[in-house]
Amino acid sequence: MSSEIIREKTRELYAQLTGVESLPAALSVTGEGNLPAYYPVTPLIAASVAVAAQALSHLLSLQHGSADAVTVDRRLASLWCKSSLKPDGWALPPAWDSLAGDYATADGWIRLHTNAPAHRKVVETVLGKANSREELAPRVARWKKAELEQAVVQAGGCAAQMFSVSDWQHHVQGKSLENEPLFQRSLCAPAAPPHWALEADRPLAGVRILDLTRIIAGPVATRFLAGLGADVLRIDPFGWDEPGQEADVTLGKHCARLNLHNPQDRHRFETLLREADVIVHGYRAGALHKLGYGSEQRRALSPGLVDVCLNAYGWNGPWRERRGFDSLVQMSCGIAEFGMQQSGSDQPVPLPVQALDHVTGYLMAAAVIQGLAQRVTTHQGSETRVSLARTAHELTTFDVDDTTQQPVINAAGEDDFSPQPEHTVWGAGWRLLPPVSLTKTSWRWSLPASPLGASPASWQKA
Repeated sequence: MSSEIIREKTRELYAQLTGVESLPAALSVTGEGNLPAYYPVTPLIAASVAVAAQALSHLLSLQHGSADAVTVDRRLASLWCKSSLKPDGWALPPAWDSLAGDYATADGWIRLHTNAPAHRKVVETVLGKANSREELAPRVARWKKAELEQAVVQAGGCAAQMFSVSDWQHHVQGKSLENEPLFQRSLCAPAAPPHWALEADRPLAGVRILDLTRIIAGPVATRFLAGLGADVLRIDPFGWDEPGQEADVTLGKHCARLNLHNPQDRHRFETLLREADVIVHGYRAGALHKLGYGSEQRRALSPGLVDVCLNAYGWNGPWRERRGFDSLVQMSCGIAEFGMQQSGSDQPVPLPVQALDHVTGYLMAAAVIQGLAQRVTTHQGSETRVSLARTAHELTTFDVDDTTQQPVINAAGEDDFSPQPEHTVWGAGWRLLPPVSLTKTSWRWSLPASPLGASPASWQKA
């Protein structure tokens, strides 16, 4: 029954991606367990991994004439949402800034996101400088949650008051998501035929992916694709760092920096884009357009481009340009409040992992692979839009009971990791085994994780 729930959800997701009601390949689900959550988090994670693998099986069938069977391990898929790397003799930096977290206000709860220095500066501008959450909490308590959220957001920061699911459904932004598809896809004019070999062993070898994404969904997508042999070049601005995420999400990628306000760097970026097959980006709606790289400009620079973009709160409604992260969307969409009610807690109870990010990341990978299939069959480029809030809707409306005889997934064990260590600049570590495989294809990464900005802004072989 548990495996059938995941297979059925995979069919639903694949139909939303492609319009095809049946899966192209056989799907097996192995492993046991669920992450401890009040929503079916593990089944949705496993299904999102499976739909990306199903899209790959279909892509390969265009070259080889048959679709390879897909196997997904629900336990490993869940563990990849925690951290994929176990350091050997060194420690990963903290995932959260010292001020980030949930705070009680005068009339409810709010979450402040301060991981980026610029976002912390906004919070401290509004509330005053603080060295700890204990120091900040009394100041937050004097505010009403909606007023503090508005003050932080209007100043360019990141915050989210806690809504219930019902509150969100009646909120103007929640209503705007009601008719928004999980994948918003549009096709572009045909271009020259692609040059990829699509060999079963390394299916995406020769595919160039320009990665303009940050924490966490987009990097998960491009990490997944790098494991299939894609040449992924991640571009970050100078001054942007993700110390708590780099060792986890830069696996298999080259990471460079460019300043898109600098004419020389803009020229370099445009050269890279002309040579790219895929662009994956997580800028807020309109942000690339303001830089001069809107949808039309991207297509003009690179005809046939497979373009996949991510937004936090959806592509319609007044919040389409609002800054957001998984933990904030969980507060807005009612997930944290539902956890609080179900657990009997007196404070927000979010999901045990950043599941919206990871699920959305695998859906983005699926959209890229489907876009590559479109290029093979019709030579057309495409643009696909996804959002964390729409993924949240997929989770909160996924009404199944998958708890029967399923153990709780907690920490990874020795058997969950590759027998060969990965040597990074931080030290050696052990990487989780891939959560999915095809009959003739397995995920493997040619490059260890590396710091942001460690490579030149040029295409290189993985």
